[in-house]
Amino acid sequence: MKLISYFCQRLPMDMRRELIYSTEYMEFVDSLSENEQEKMFYAVTVLGTLKSLSTKFVKKLINTVFYELRVSVLDKELRVVLFPVDSENINMASQIVMLNGFVKKSTKDYEKEIRKAVKILKRVL
Repeated sequence: MKLISYFCQRLPMDMRRELIYSTEYMEFVDSLSENEQEKMFYAVTVLGTLKSLSTKFVKKLINTVFYELRVSVLDKELRVVLFPVDSENINMASQIVMLNGFVKKSTKDYEKEIRKAVKILKRVL
């Protein structure tokens, strides 16, 4: 983990994405266990540094402007709703807003979380 952090700090600024964290996202991360936080940190590091993102980490939410950051920890599926600020394609975006996070229990969770993300996005932007 420290090696990844070191590597990311050494990247030129134009090679990194600017990540904007909402209060709701930070509260979600604070509620996670230490192991879950480490996995989330790794996924966020990948999001902030790699230009071409695999669907293993990031996937477009159908019929929305949002993406989801996907993190699996043991039997939990953690998700973070993302909004690429300056591009419709997250791989082309240089700024991404981390809106809200949740533990995925079923596909029904997405509707509620997308409504919440829209409210947060209006406030943040």
